[in-house]
Amino acid sequence: MAMLRIVAIVAVLCAAAVIGAIALEWRSAIDPVTRPDLKSFTTAQIKLGAQLAALGDCNTCHTAPGSRPFAGGVGVPTPFGTIYSTNISPDEDTGIGRWSETAFRRALREGVDREGRQLYPAFPYEHFTLLSDDDIAALYAFLMTRDGVRATAPANALAFPFNIRPLVAGWKLMFLREGPYQPIASANDDWNRGAYLVEGVAHCGACHTPRNALGAEMVERKFAGGEVEGWTAYALNDASPAPVPWISQALLDYLRNGWQSDHGIARGPMAPVIDNLAAAPDADLQAMTYYMTGAFGEPSAERRRAAEALLIHVYRSESEPQPASASPQDPGARIYQAACASCHDNGRPLPYGGINLALSTGPSGPNARNVINVVLRGLPLASGERSPIMPGFANVLSDEQLAQLLVYIRSRFSDKPVWSNIDSDIRAARSAHVAITSEHGTDAAGRAVSQHEAQR
Repeated sequence: MAMLRIVAIVAVLCAAAVIGAIALEWRSAIDPVTRPDLKSFTTAQIKLGAQLAALGDCNTCHTAPGSRPFAGGVGVPTPFGTIYSTNISPDEDTGIGRWSETAFRRALREGVDREGRQLYPAFPYEHFTLLSDDDIAALYAFLMTRDGVRATAPANALAFPFNIRPLVAGWKLMFLREGPYQPIASANDDWNRGAYLVEGVAHCGACHTPRNALGAEMVERKFAGGEVEGWTAYALNDASPAPVPWISQALLDYLRNGWQSDHGIARGPMAPVIDNLAAAPDADLQAMTYYMTGAFGEPSAERRRAAEALLIHVYRSESEPQPASASPQDPGARIYQAACASCHDNGRPLPYGGINLALSTGPSGPNARNVINVVLRGLPLASGERSPIMPGFANVLSDEQLAQLLVYIRSRFSDKPVWSNIDSDIRAARSAHVAITSEHGTDAAGRAVSQHEAQR
């Protein structure tokens, strides 16, 4: 009898847990609407929405290569499988054309679609939840005035049990803190505006913050660096590996132009982010810079002195450039001399010359992945823009030669210990490069944005 009583109690508790989970997960559908008349939105709303969509990088994650804008279908690789972005064009059958503003707001704030289904956090609603009602209305106006595209995304390819959507409700219970953003009374307007943009629509932490085993951002390590599609999103706090500390003007130049002479250039998943920031108002970029400069923190006196000495050494040597000597005993040095020195050691400033690699974050980074990706894929010329370029060496260097080059670059241009896992990182990058080139051609491989940003 005692055993039966225990079994009964366990059964009741399990039933209660199931009922509680269902209640937690369940969301009612929101009635569909007729696609709003374009005249119902103001020009100012649409303009603001366009700026917010650019800041949010919406087109990058919701426009597959060769497809029409916002039609979805972009594969988002995660540790749990691939999630495909949805169609957010105003098509009434396959997009969001029949979504009301209320349904749209719920998706951004709560991560629930119009039909009441839980949305996977590859869609960064843990950031978008911070948006104000007015900004959500502006985004809605912008998307509803785009061309509708009839397109259905492929089915997600997630491993069990991550393919069970109701489980996302439990994830939210642990990790989602709903907005909107509440200004910090002790901070000034620039800081609050920057925080609102960086933490909200721009969702910088989605890439630059490490994640836990369940894919949630580790808020206690905000901006400590992350991994995105085989690239390292460097730390944006006092752990930044940049040889020269970031200051406000340098960061502003980088966000506006995609390159900065004392730091290097945007590449990989950051490249489309920079492209979209071209639409951002100067005031918003300045606010973001103000906030992020605070996140980097004040460098120590020792780090400032080291940076000043480095800059003096670099610019003095560039005024009288001398090619690096290639010792017959050092194959990495010989490869550098043959393939890299003519651009990186010639003293020509960006964007027409190669940055002195002692200033670039790559050689001082925590791993070799970004340097490997750039060497293999190069930096194609951005159409119609003044931008740095570099040829890719995927078809020129063997894996062994690339490893030798990496060892030389690390030893010559940084004071950090030898990278580990170089061989495995080369194999992974080479495999990704082949896959991108096969599917999208050499330009997509060079920019490394075939799947765009995402492990979010």
